[in-house]
Amino acid sequence: MIQKFGLSQSTRRAEDPRLLTGRGAYVDDTAPAGALYAYVLRSPVAHARIAEIDAEDARGMPGVAAILLASDIEAADVLNHLPTTVAKNRDGSSAADPQRPILARDVVRFVGEPVALVVADTLAQARDAAEAIMVDFDDLPVKVDVAPGGPALHEEAPDNVAYDYAKGDEEACEAALARAARVVELTVDDNRIICASLEPRGVWAEPEGERLHVCVNGQGVWGIRDQVADSLRLDREAVRVTTPDVGGGFGMKANMYPETVLVPHAARALGRAVRWMGDRSEAMLSDNAGRDLICHAKLGFDEDNRLIAYRMDNVANMGAYNSGYAQHIQSELFSKVMPGCYDVQACFMTSKGVYTNTTQVDAYRGAGRPEAIYVLERAMDYAAKKLGVDRFDLRRRCFIQRDQFPYVSAMGETYDVGDFPRVLGRAMAEADVAGFDARRQESGARGRLRGLGLCYYIESILGNPTEHAEIEFTADGRVSLYVGTQSNGQGHETVYRQFLATHLGVAPEMVDIVQGDSDRIATGGGTGGSRSVTTQGTANRATAEKVVEKFTPFVADLMEVEEVAFEDGAFRSPGSNRVIDVLEAAAEARKAGREDLLRTRETTKLPGRSYPNGAHLCEVEIDPDTGHLDVVKYTVVDDFGNLMNPMLAEGQVHGGVAQGIGQAVSEHVVYDEDGQLLTASFMDYGMPRAVALPMIAFHSEPVPSTANVLGMKGCGEAGTVGAMAAVGNAALDALWPLGLRRVDMPFTPARVWAMLQQAKGSLAAE
Repeated sequence: MIQKFGLSQSTRRAEDPRLLTGRGAYVDDTAPAGALYAYVLRSPVAHARIAEIDAEDARGMPGVAAILLASDIEAADVLNHLPTTVAKNRDGSSAADPQRPILARDVVRFVGEPVALVVADTLAQARDAAEAIMVDFDDLPVKVDVAPGGPALHEEAPDNVAYDYAKGDEEACEAALARAARVVELTVDDNRIICASLEPRGVWAEPEGERLHVCVNGQGVWGIRDQVADSLRLDREAVRVTTPDVGGGFGMKANMYPETVLVPHAARALGRAVRWMGDRSEAMLSDNAGRDLICHAKLGFDEDNRLIAYRMDNVANMGAYNSGYAQHIQSELFSKVMPGCYDVQACFMTSKGVYTNTTQVDAYRGAGRPEAIYVLERAMDYAAKKLGVDRFDLRRRCFIQRDQFPYVSAMGETYDVGDFPRVLGRAMAEADVAGFDARRQESGARGRLRGLGLCYYIESILGNPTEHAEIEFTADGRVSLYVGTQSNGQGHETVYRQFLATHLGVAPEMVDIVQGDSDRIATGGGTGGSRSVTTQGTANRATAEKVVEKFTPFVADLMEVEEVAFEDGAFRSPGSNRVIDVLEAAAEARKAGREDLLRTRETTKLPGRSYPNGAHLCEVEIDPDTGHLDVVKYTVVDDFGNLMNPMLAEGQVHGGVAQGIGQAVSEHVVYDEDGQLLTASFMDYGMPRAVALPMIAFHSEPVPSTANVLGMKGCGEAGTVGAMAAVGNAALDALWPLGLRRVDMPFTPARVWAMLQQAKGSLAAE
């Protein structure tokens, strides 16, 4: 049973029968019967003073239970701003920290900002009442570009600069660039994207006696509990937060939003359950967006084409306000992998965050690491072409070599292990790089331009290194495993059951995973930063080992022997054929009144981060008549260390690559000069479709991590980290022969066609 269902086996997902047959329980499915409906009135303009709000007529409309304005929640002593964290400026001062109101007070700063919450018996009544609220706006100048300066959005940031961050040794970097034999520079745009999770955000709340139950489809319950309690001026023990099934989070659902405070406040004030579920239009207007920065890279190479210096400067769009962790993403998190997998110690980076009259930008699958790898790997492929050297050979010359590990990067990160040349060699073989020229010629014979792109990525696992697990043997003969992470669709139920199959010999169907309940689980780190299986798996293993340790003397007494060993999923007495499995032992412990054996809790802390890495090879074809770019071949070789479930890891890579290809080929957020979102529906926003995605070949070339006892490296975001540069470099490779030297995402037909016309114009001018 252990061999079939244990770790490192591609066990089928236990969740799928429930989720695929419509038996999942999402936040909108679980709202209490008879709950009132909430609807958010949002600003239709990007920047304006609120001259007047008249909600009196709306308050008297049929079915309306309450209308909340900023003045109402402030009169009720609700904290009318969301919590956030700020970065440190390069001079050591704290970055700008303007308050982001839950409901706009005097000024609105982006289209979609909440102005009022309407609560009614039905959603239709709430919408009708919202339309009856009269709001008089006095327009203010709108800023949508990311250049510092322009009309100020906040007094705290006169030039609209949220933060001014720097890391590394600038003097050493500039000196190395000065002595470099060749210096290559490249600027790239990293376009804004909308998360567009399958399930939009939602929340419901219900008073439960003196307490408040809040249900939200997020990425962890304890931070939400603390922040809701603090906002409503309640003791944290007075708030219970639960999370049911979640249809995708990707970082976007990790932070607080106004509705997460407004709905609980309304429920508490009215003494009734209140529910809110965002629709797709609201999601596109108000959910935290991703990426949106401009990066300039400067690479210095010696006479042997070894990288000796790297400087990177970026300017990042914050949107109208600081979101929860936004200031840290293109600064601190970017810096963690800024030098990539290259042995270069003269490094320096700067990052400036700029406020604009657009929706906030925060974490999106990878959070800073895809952005860092994108600019570096685009610059490396570009440098190979400018230097006239093979792109694979250039990377091999610059790689950190296996005997250099553990390796402390120029940014102070300790990479524990790696074998980058081996992984790259495997990728080249799997992708048939040797046969690419023949494939390019075949494409050319059909009138197509073909390009090959390489990205060698490394990323850093993030989040709290501490996690908790509790194993309970229940009266019905089953096992409950309480975990501090929160599945958003990754397959946690499956892989956590595999841990108990391996370490306790318990059949997966006998295990219930308990997650997402602040009452039933004391604390946890939630989901984010590809931390879940690494941190939770370590805690699960330690807890299972503690269970065996606690039960061993009890089972010895039960067997009336002096020595008992736990082997092959059961307790055994040497020299005897007596065998007792864990569930049998737990049943005996219950009969004996040994409650101390029936619940075991352990906490573990990882000694260091792990660093997944790998090679993405992408081939594209471009139709020069239409500009259409097709991703026709895609190969990934990853070093995730030891895989807990290879099939789940492959699924994570496929999903991440799909999101990376989506950004590179079709996804792009566009605002007009008035701050109106032009890509506000799937009619205008180019979500990737199955027809646009190739078969993705996934291969594992593991070097077990030394930073955790499992030897594994997180895999949840790696696909996205590598995909954007692989596609971008393939597009550049296809267009380079035409004289094009800068090509930026997204590679939509219209944009690629414009690039082709530019190339024709340049050739004609020559």
